[in-house]
Amino acid sequence: MEALRAVQILNPSGDIQMPRPDHPRVLCVANQKGGVGKTTTTVNLAVALALHGNRVLVVDLDPQGNASTGLNVPHHAGVPDVYNCLIDNEPLADVAQQVEGIPNLFCVPATIDLAGAEIELVSVVARESRLARAIAAHPEKFDYVFIDCPPSLGLLTVNALCAAQEVLIPIQCEYYALEGLNQLINNINLVRQHLNPTLDVSTILLTMYDRRTRLADAVEQDVRNHFGSKVLEAVIPRNVRVSEAPSYGQSVMTYDPGSRGATSYFEAALEIAMRGVNTGGTA
Repeated sequence: MEALRAVQILNPSGDIQMPRPDHPRVLCVANQKGGVGKTTTTVNLAVALALHGNRVLVVDLDPQGNASTGLNVPHHAGVPDVYNCLIDNEPLADVAQQVEGIPNLFCVPATIDLAGAEIELVSVVARESRLARAIAAHPEKFDYVFIDCPPSLGLLTVNALCAAQEVLIPIQCEYYALEGLNQLINNINLVRQHLNPTLDVSTILLTMYDRRTRLADAVEQDVRNHFGSKVLEAVIPRNVRVSEAPSYGQSVMTYDPGSRGATSYFEAALEIAMRGVNTGGTA
């Protein structure tokens, strides 16, 4: 069974295709709480969609550069990165790098320079929409653009919310994870009112789910009762393979495609793809 799952996920023949949306879907992966699985979710969903026939761009907007690490894209000092696009108006196409071994996947890396962008953007004209313009000006059309946000609600996250049509919120199955959610939803509503009226919280993904605890079950019920159909049926379990993969510069999809973590992210990606087709582009 594990070998069958691995073949389905790696898709070496290219026979298994996830449906492609009729127009580009720009998803901002946000949650101001750290350690909930934002970067892991961004990397694995992007790889899953790219392995199954979609053209995908990952924009790493976190100064820690973890998404760049997870995709094995160079992001040391001196590498052209998303900072150059935001501050120096460099075209996104000049900064995006092809991810090794995955033909349809590209990544715009983040270097430590990005840490200063938060302050530098304050005095820049149209500071909230810099990223939106950079993505819109990209000559190639992607099926999916995933923006990995920092765990804060500063100008970088606001840029991501202005550039996106959809917000994907990973929620850790623990009590504290629910506490910060209200503030995040309030901020998304503010951005919708003043800067980006088309923004929609389209997808909630439950991560780090431990079936042995009653708490995980209670959190899942709370989230499903509150957000209804926005919550994906697929749930990401606590899985050692998911945690190990970044240390090898890989997603769990390529590191251990037969693992429960890889299967869960594959199912989540498929669900996102199906929802996009069923509702004309937004989940």
